[in-house]
Formats: sequence, C-alpha cells, structure tokens
Amino acid sequence: MRRRLLHNPLLLAGGVIVVLMVAVTLLAPFLSPFDPTEPTDAPRLEAPRPPHYMGTDQLQRDVFSRVLHGGRIPILVALTSVAVSLTTGTLLGWIAGFAGGRVDRVLSLLMDAIYSFPALILAIAIVAVLGPGLVNMTAAIAFVYIPAYFRVARAQVLVIREQEFVEAARAIGASRTRTLLRHIAPNTLSAVMTVPSFNVADAILTEAALSFLGFGLPPPTPDWGFDIQNGQKFLQSGFWWLITFPGFMIILLAVGFGMIGEGINDLLNPRRRGVG
Repeated sequence: MRRRLLHNPLLLAGGVIVVLMVAVTLLAPFLSPFDPTEPTDAPRLEAPRPPHYMGTDQLQRDVFSRVLHGGRIPILVALTSVAVSLTTGTLLGWIAGFAGGRVDRVLSLLMDAIYSFPALILAIAIVAVLGPGLVNMTAAIAFVYIPAYFRVARAQVLVIREQEFVEAARAIGASRTRTLLRHIAPNTLSAVMTVPSFNVADAILTEAALSFLGFGLPPPTPDWGFDIQNGQKFLQSGFWWLITFPGFMIILLAVGFGMIGEGINDLLNPRRRGVG
C-alpha cells in the first residue's frame, strides 16, 4: 500500500493541499495578525502591502485574516454534508438492491427524481424554503448528494447478491439482515468510497455559491463565498484583491479534494493502475 501511495502523485499532491489548507484553517486564530471581524487602523480598500498582505476591505478589515478564518464554514459544511449523504445514500442503496421488488422501484424512482435536478439549483431551492443558516445549508447540500451514493451502492448490491458466497450464506441459514450486513455490504464499500472526495470538492463550491447568495451565516462571520459576494461590487473599480484571494482558496481546496478522489480511484481500480 505504501508503494502504491508513493507512486500515486495525484493522491499525494491532493493530500498535501488538503492537509495544509485544513491546518491553516485550524490555526487561523494563531496565524492571523488581525481580528477578521473588526476594522483596523489602515485605510479602507488599501492595496496588498505589509502588514496587510492581502489588503483591506471597504470596512477596513484585514483580508488576509478573513481568508485564514474563512475556510472553517466551507470545510465544516462540506465534510458534514458528505458524511450524512454517504451514510444515508449507502444504507438506502443497500436496502433497495437487496430487497428488490416494490421497495427498489419506489426508492429508485425517488432518487432518480432528486438526481434529475441540478445539485446547485435544488440546494438553493431547499435553503430558500428552510431559511439561511449553517444547519439548513448543510442539510440541503447533504440531500442533493444522497442519490450519488444510492446508485453506486445499489448497483454493487445487485451484482454481489448473485455471487456464490452469498448463496452459500443463505444455504446455511443466515438471516437476510446478516447476509446483507456481513456478506454483501462490506464488498460494496470499495466502490462507494471512490465518491466522497469528488463530492467534498463539489460541496465546497456549492457552499460557496449558497454563501454568495446570502444563505450562509450572517455577517461579519468570515466565509469565502460571502467575501466574494461582498467584494464583487468593487471589482470594476479595480479592487481586485477582495475576490481574488477568497476565490483562489476555494479553487485550491476543491482541486485538492478532486485530486484525492482521482488518486483513490486509481488506487482502487486495477485497470486504471494498469494491473490485470
């Protein structure tokens, strides 16, 4: 496994990016030179120069400090929503694939209906109904990604339940629950676990979009998406740093998780590794 990791540059590079970004976010209270929510003594909309390495915004707040603190909400929302959708979608996929019949048809139709909507549009609609806030935003993003895990888990169960070792388990008297949880479900996890990293990358972009539209936490809470929305009105006046640095952090974190997803896919897929 260590040899495979060393020969998987995408996974290594993505892991380094994500670890550094998460570390910077966690250590933001110690790394930021100013309070991200309070104005400084510098002029408003000052260009990047020491000690304000990313300039100041229209309220004289230090952009560098806000960028350091601004990753907490996207990372928390993305990881939590993906964990919820992974658990829910996988369980429903196991049940649908193993039970078959009417249960499978009803769940499949429901998931297809959810999957037919663009994820961002559906998330915006849900948050618009529930109202802005951290919990509602997390729930909306988790909801739109459930079908992705459902489809993968169900497809794997449909294949594995016909294997000889499953028939043997049934023949010796294993209950349906034991057959599913002990013999089928563990063999679906390798396929299911290739999805979360890609979903985290997409969830970060979705969270940024929701915050940009005003569905996140209220100001002055630092958030990359909100800071982009706050700074875009000043872009035509030449104050480029207000959106450039938060936007760069969003892209970098999303790319990092995307690279991890590609690396895991290469690691778990023998054909992509050129084996077999």
